Amino acid sequence: MHAQTNGKKLPFLREDILSWALAAGGVCMLLLAGLMAPDWAVAIISPACAIAALASCTLLAKSIRDFSRTGPAVRKEITGRYRWYGAYALARLTSAAFGLALFWSMPGALMAVAASETLELNLAWWIKLAAAALSLLAATIYAGCRALLLNPGLIVASWQYRTARVHRLWSALTPKGLRLIAQSLVLTGLAAVAALAVLRTMHGDFSDAFALLFATLGYGAIVGFALWEPEGTPPPPRGSERPNIVMIGSDTLRADRIGAQRDGRSLTPNIDRLTARGTQFTACYVPCARTAPSLISLLTGLWPHRHGVRDNFVSEAEAHLDFATLPKILRERGYRTAAVSDWCGADLGKFPFGFDVLQLPEDQWNLKYLIRQGPKDIRLFISLFAQNRIGRLVLPEIYYLGGVPQTLQLGRRSRHLITRLAATKDPFLVNAFYSTTHPPFASEYPYYVRHAKADYKGESKFAMARLTEPFEIIRRQGEPREEFDLDQILDLYDGCVTQFDDEVGRIMRHLDRLGLSENTIVVLYSDHGMEFFEHGTWGQGNSALGDFSARVPLIVSSPAMPAGTRVDSVTRTIDFLPTILDLLGAPPVACDGTSLVSLMKDPASDLRLKAFNETGMWITPPPGLPEGHLQYPSLLELLDVPDDASGTLAIKAEYRELILAAKDRMVRDGDWKLVYQPLTSGKRLTLYNLSTDPGCNCDVSALYPEETARLWAELDAWMKDAPLPSNNDHASREEARNVA
Repeated sequence: MHAQTNGKKLPFLREDILSWALAAGGVCMLLLAGLMAPDWAVAIISPACAIAALASCTLLAKSIRDFSRTGPAVRKEITGRYRWYGAYALARLTSAAFGLALFWSMPGALMAVAASETLELNLAWWIKLAAAALSLLAATIYAGCRALLLNPGLIVASWQYRTARVHRLWSALTPKGLRLIAQSLVLTGLAAVAALAVLRTMHGDFSDAFALLFATLGYGAIVGFALWEPEGTPPPPRGSERPNIVMIGSDTLRADRIGAQRDGRSLTPNIDRLTARGTQFTACYVPCARTAPSLISLLTGLWPHRHGVRDNFVSEAEAHLDFATLPKILRERGYRTAAVSDWCGADLGKFPFGFDVLQLPEDQWNLKYLIRQGPKDIRLFISLFAQNRIGRLVLPEIYYLGGVPQTLQLGRRSRHLITRLAATKDPFLVNAFYSTTHPPFASEYPYYVRHAKADYKGESKFAMARLTEPFEIIRRQGEPREEFDLDQILDLYDGCVTQFDDEVGRIMRHLDRLGLSENTIVVLYSDHGMEFFEHGTWGQGNSALGDFSARVPLIVSSPAMPAGTRVDSVTRTIDFLPTILDLLGAPPVACDGTSLVSLMKDPASDLRLKAFNETGMWITPPPGLPEGHLQYPSLLELLDVPDDASGTLAIKAEYRELILAAKDRMVRDGDWKLVYQPLTSGKRLTLYNLSTDPGCNCDVSALYPEETARLWAELDAWMKDAPLPSNNDHASREEARNVA
């Protein structure tokens, strides 16, 4: 996990100090309990260690027998180079499993030993072992049931069997029932501890009695620290008069879901309220519908062929951005900048954008990182107990497991970060980037059942089937529509949209509570959309025919701008950087984008902007391609690890030109949209009029040959990085470097 501060430390809030004091106090109380009753400590630890060793060894044996490593099935000569690293990773996870099993075995061992000594029962050793095993079993079953109901994506991510096997168990679970079980277990345990402590006191064994109490309190304090994620209550803001910036993004959020109606109600009421406070750009396009190039273009204002990142698979040597970025520019102007995300936001730390504070996972496209996530069996056990603050600090690769939603936790961390920044005297930028709407569309309770049909019993009950990690998400993009329960998947996706919308509402209310709403620019965005077979294919960035991947939501709410503005003319995410600088009154920088402030003031004006877009790299050819489309080899041939020390997966140099040549491209100018598809012999051009054909279903290139020729000349010039239209005052790549 990245956690840099670049010289600007954030103040600790009262809740932060209390939470860490809770952890320190818990450890001290456990140590004190062991010192006060050393005989008890040995008697408790012995059976707990035996059960923990048995459990961890069993998980290790099962994991080796049914081995299933996360990540791509790259060539054996590559994975062979990491043979010893894989052994280290498996030993590390086995140690973590042992530690967790020991922690949850100790309550049972403690109660057995305390009862045996206090009541003079002289329990046999196997009874103490059974008590420790029962304690671990109860904790594991409860954690599994809790995850199955509240966050089933966590189970699906490491489950090797058909999810239908747990449908009956799931149907018996309720939040109220889980709370009652937890409360009953805790109260029963506390009552037993209190009774045993009183009996020890009556026998005159005060040290044993206090040791029992200290052990219980210390144990509870550590659990409390792990689960408590405070949002924080800051002192009265000392903030600057300059506006703050809060960016709220969700990976794979389609533009057409904003304000969409479902069952007579909007899917996004909170985002609708944000829209009413600001400006909604309804025809905003990303230049490449893949996370890394899209985020880089957003924060640099440059086209992908100018900043050089054309897809997600970039080696560390190629990940350097020697351009002006929004965080770098704002830092020079005295801003504090921070980025916080869950599993999908690693690119915000992989590339040097210049954020002061990063709370992110490591690069998801890294073979060493994927190896450390381990086989599914042992990973499932660990992940049940690692979705908390301790898990994030100790096992970040398990905490940030790909495909596992963390919307609620990320929301709390985002608001906490805003609170800490608000306690300083400096203006700030916070970029909170969620994976909520990303495949496999596994939202948390009750969102995954909010729009789904109650009688659905298929494999996509909780998440899109057979999408348990990032590479499976990509691989399945080559499968036909018949392989998907599309109606259920769309229901799951809408549940994800609803959950993200609720988190947007929480952030907006948090800004209100902090008194920051009138001095904060709030931006809602996405890196790309999603295709659900509208043109025969699905996924992100696989098709340029429709607007479902390339067009994204962009809403900018600035206190200095008119409210409730809707801009329907063409805009681009590369326009975001100059727009923010214009809103801040900062000097412009050299980039490919244009400030949209004039449109925010007068949406009827027209900047005559042209949107260009290119598709991403295919791991496997997606369905819906025209016959004779230019193609390239499969995943096994495309990827390599150029640097063994880093482990970063990258495209082989010999295939890069072919991959770039095989990209589909499109240009939109007003109502016209031209799509280019490269063929083994020549090219295919299709023209659409979006005013009459918003779904891009009717090719009119034969009816309008002049428009086709004009747009092809512009798209061809953009592909060749020819001089851009003079009305946008673009600068060269070298000029952009000089600004940085």
